[in-house]
Amino acid sequence: MKTKSIIFILAFVLSSCNPSEGGQSTPVPAATVSAASTPIPNTASSATQTSIPTSTPLSTYAVPPNGSWQIQYSGDINTNLDVEIYNLDLFDTDPAVITDLHARRIFVMCYFSAGSFENWRPDVNAFPAGILGLGLEGWEGERWLDIRRVDLLAPIMEARLDLAAEKGCHGVDPDNVNGYTNETGFPLTYEDQLNYNIWLAESAHSRGLSIGLKNDIEQIPDLLPYFDWQLNEECFSYDECELLLPFIEAGKPVFQIEYELQTSEFCERAIQLGFQSIRKNWELDEFIEACP
Repeated sequence: MKTKSIIFILAFVLSSCNPSEGGQSTPVPAATVSAASTPIPNTASSATQTSIPTSTPLSTYAVPPNGSWQIQYSGDINTNLDVEIYNLDLFDTDPAVITDLHARRIFVMCYFSAGSFENWRPDVNAFPAGILGLGLEGWEGERWLDIRRVDLLAPIMEARLDLAAEKGCHGVDPDNVNGYTNETGFPLTYEDQLNYNIWLAESAHSRGLSIGLKNDIEQIPDLLPYFDWQLNEECFSYDECELLLPFIEAGKPVFQIEYELQTSEFCERAIQLGFQSIRKNWELDEFIEACP
């Protein structure tokens, strides 16, 4: 599954802020999460790619390890919740929202789609037609990207990461990073996706940004060293939550969303697993029911 987005967020270098200070709720010590500099597999694609860094020294990226959180992409953003983390869309969020959250030392995750083209975004003209694939089922105006073409996608995604770093986000939440498991119109392989996702992670880290792995459960064993947290949708609905446990075992948070299940159907198990699970509406509006 994929989450939708609408908002442009701001971002500042993670290393310069301490999300464990202040905030509405009791401060939680920030988890120290190290990303290993594991060599990227040598998986040449049939399409041209830029070289991917393999030895970028990664510093530590802090996110409240057991932090309460909210994700909201539609409606007027309510910043009055007693939470330590907000996940907001990168493009359309009012700067005043970020200013308010920064003033309260709340950790901000900024969402953008890294694996799909969305025809309502302000940078649509930067996408060459040749890398636009099939439409995403159920999402009008959205098409899969040929993630083998890192040479063409790099300037676009780097500009988005730069905006996040310049405007005040602590971390980024790139979506649709599992195109190889979907009908994209391109012959994407496991290795193509692995290379692209590692490139995204190292590009975020080079800007001081934390980065989460959105879904892409099948690649967790290979991508765990590069990503600082996991954001999952509906693992309880699909009975696949145990596959997320490597993040927990590595001391990296799992932020988890259910849409169809009631909290009584998943919260007890979520707490046992150590997940930060919530129930949301599909439109990702203000509504939230959090596991205690």
